[in-house]
Amino acid sequence: QVQFAESGGGLVQPGGSLRLSCAASGSIFRISTMRWFRQLPGKQCELVAGISSGGTTNYSDAVKGRFTISRDSAKNTVYLQMNNLKPEDTAVYLCTARVLVTSTAPWRDYWGQGTQVTVSS
Repeated sequence: QVQFAESGGGLVQPGGSLRLSCAASGSIFRISTMRWFRQLPGKQCELVAGISSGGTTNYSDAVKGRFTISRDSAKNTVYLQMNNLKPEDTAVYLCTARVLVTSTAPWRDYWGQGTQVTVSS
């Protein structure tokens, strides 16, 4: 079983910054890609950013230039630095990781519970 500990969400004014963290723990043999998604009110979940095990990153157009994804593979942790936040960034942010729980198991995606980010004056 794989668990996630997410932190860093909260209330921030427009133009402010937040840093989200998501640490995976449990039966982990290897982690591949780690991603952040967000669930906007009344809308489908959307991909925010992803980072491969080799450090290759990708971003949605909505956050490119403002958000930075990074990871500490030794700690099985992914981060999302969010700068110049806008009210439209308000959402529940969820981390996900593609995990091998043993050397012979299939890759499987695991999801965190999410952390609320609210951007409002």
